[in-house]
Order: sequence, then C-alpha cells, then structure tokens
Amino acid sequence: MGEAGIWWLLAGAAIAVELVTGTFYLLMLAAGLVTGALAASLGMALAGQMLMAAAIGGGAVAAWRWGRRQGHAPLEASSNPNVHLDIGDTVHVVLWNTDGTAGVHFRGARWTAIAADPGEPSVPGNFRIKEMRGNRLVIEPL
Repeated sequence: MGEAGIWWLLAGAAIAVELVTGTFYLLMLAAGLVTGALAASLGMALAGQMLMAAAIGGGAVAAWRWGRRQGHAPLEASSNPNVHLDIGDTVHVVLWNTDGTAGVHFRGARWTAIAADPGEPSVPGNFRIKEMRGNRLVIEPL
C-alpha cells in the first residue's frame, strides 16, 4: 500500500470515530488527512504531505474555534428555546397564590408558575414562558 492509501485509511478512521463520538473537530482533522492523501497522490514528498495535512487540518480546527469564540455565549438550558420548545408560549393566570406561585393549565396539565421578576405585581392575565426551572414555569407579562 502506498502513502496515499495510508492517508485515506487514516481519514476514514477519523471519520468513523467522529460518527461514533460526534466530535466535529475530527471532521476537520479528517479534511487535513484527505489533503495529505491528495498531496501523496500528486507525488509530494512525505514532509510536504505532512505539512499540507497539518496546515489544512490544524487551520480548520483553529478557524472553527475562533469562530465559535466570536459568537454569542450559549444560553442556559433552562432558558434555551432549542432545549425547551415551550419557551415563548403563552399561559393564562387566573389567580396568584400568596406564596408568589400560580397554577396554570398548559398542554393539558396543571403547572406551577412563578414570576420572572418577584417584585412585579401579581395580577391575573396572559404571560409568556421565559424559562423552565425543574417542573416550574418562569413567566413574564406579555
């Protein structure tokens, strides 16, 4: 087996491990390994193959890492609408209890709701689900 074949096997192994673990960085390293295989197919020396593979794979990892740092900080799971699809839905509060909670009907079940801002007046009405803490809905006025 030639040098290109070894590079292709390494790239395939990196992709297989990525499919098992879900680590996106391995796909970028696999792109570097594919570059090494292409460099070997073009007849480059081993040192050139390794430099090309390292430049593409390492550069892709560094670019991805830099891009993620430039983005917004991820939301906490309790207030992330991608985790809890009910965030943003509305509920109707008929009566607030003296302890600052309210019983609301939502999705066919009775939930305990608490105000997002404990200092706001406890008046009945429509509210938006801001986050979910355990089995409680944290709600805010519309």
